[in-house]
Amino acid sequence: MAIETLKENLCVNQIIGKSKENIIAEGDAIIPDIKPDILSTINTNGTVCIYKKEVLDGKIRIDGGVQVYIMYLADDENSSVRGINTVIDFTKVIDIEKANSNMNMESNINLRDIECKILNGRKINIKANIDVDISIYSNENIEFIKQIENREDIQTLNTMTTIDSLLGTGNTKVYAKDTISIENTDNLAEILKFNINLTNKEIKTSYNKILAKADMQVNIVYLTEDNRINEVKWEIPVMGFIDMQNISEDNLCNLNYEIKNILLKPNSAEEHSIYVEVEFEIYCNVYEKKELNIIQDLYSPSESININQKNITVMQDKQNAKGTCVIKERMVIPELNNSKICNVEIFPRIIKQNIYNDRVMYEGELEIKFMYMSSVTNRVDIKSQNLPFNANLECQGVSQTSNLMTQVDILKQDFVIMQDGGIEANIELSLNGDISKMMEVKVIDNLEVLEDNDENIYSIVVYFVKPGDTLWNIAKKFKSTIKAIALVNGIEDENKINVGQQLFIPKFV
Repeated sequence: MAIETLKENLCVNQIIGKSKENIIAEGDAIIPDIKPDILSTINTNGTVCIYKKEVLDGKIRIDGGVQVYIMYLADDENSSVRGINTVIDFTKVIDIEKANSNMNMESNINLRDIECKILNGRKINIKANIDVDISIYSNENIEFIKQIENREDIQTLNTMTTIDSLLGTGNTKVYAKDTISIENTDNLAEILKFNINLTNKEIKTSYNKILAKADMQVNIVYLTEDNRINEVKWEIPVMGFIDMQNISEDNLCNLNYEIKNILLKPNSAEEHSIYVEVEFEIYCNVYEKKELNIIQDLYSPSESININQKNITVMQDKQNAKGTCVIKERMVIPELNNSKICNVEIFPRIIKQNIYNDRVMYEGELEIKFMYMSSVTNRVDIKSQNLPFNANLECQGVSQTSNLMTQVDILKQDFVIMQDGGIEANIELSLNGDISKMMEVKVIDNLEVLEDNDENIYSIVVYFVKPGDTLWNIAKKFKSTIKAIALVNGIEDENKINVGQQLFIPKFV
């Protein structure tokens, strides 16, 4: 009799390869003819834009650019402050042996630092160091036997497993744009510095759609026509919809925002304002939890069956953990006494992480860059200060074997100069942990009945338990059943037998 089987299809998100790389984006910036020569740089900052990402056979390719803003001290009689901006393009090809064009890429790309070298009064060499953390995923549909339909004699060894199955992927492009007003008394001469920071990221699911929301905090330092330095802070909403079939509120969504292009210019239609437009690509992976009753092994006591097994790697215990860390610190920086702070920029770094009792404990450091107008030299200068911090993130079920990626965002920052010259810092960090485990499981994807020439003439066998034996292995070896062996030998717990124990193995009828 043919064996009828019920099969299940499972989409498995397997990590094929990982790579941590450093990209060097290098190029020269030329001082425009209308601007004075450069004497020295005061501050350099930049934003990474990713134009295109591709997974190819045996490699990946990333094309992008770094939008750089340089504030410099001019070589003129007034030692004035001026600024230039440029884009340094780059292309990086990374070899990943098992990659192919049907796979997906997840990437975390961060600008580590920018180095500037003055070549002459009209030319600056720029070198940007970019850290890239890449994972390549294979979304493979696995078909396996879930149930035997028409044969009660077939013995199966089953196990219940909860996995996170990939439900689908999607992406969308969105534009965050607005006109930012500056002081009415400020006539904009040029932009010296530009920063953006995404906060308050939210995900909402509705019928076949995912709503992605965030706030883009914009900080612009600019020069006025009467040579004053000022700054403006603004918040622009970011919102996009991603179409996704068969989703529900119970599904887990992972979102990743990447900047593709930035447009920043004085608004020609409205005085005392700056037009900002940022293009984002939002990527989304959606997972659903599945309870699987997987057949690990099977046999028939009455005939020989050949089974085809395969090992698959599945994702388990996937979760997004969120937490906050409030840092209140008093700093004493003599250079800032009686000085005006023009701008503050914070760069968070995680130095060490430990996992203990469903909790991740972080040791980190904030690099804080103060831009200030010196009361001594009456010039703009930069002072860096490192501030250590400790933070905890509650993550139920996290362990040393978990895959953990943590994103640290600045939610709030406030610096107050006290009368005695000290600075009261009040900083709030957002911690977002992406946690999962990878586990290998065995599944049976095919079977066939073989011609059986082995005629067992025995009615009962006496067998002595050996190290490593289980009732399943013994029953399968002698084509009996666990139930029959347990009944004949008075075994109450089928999972408990002892080495050297004598067992009577009855023939299956």
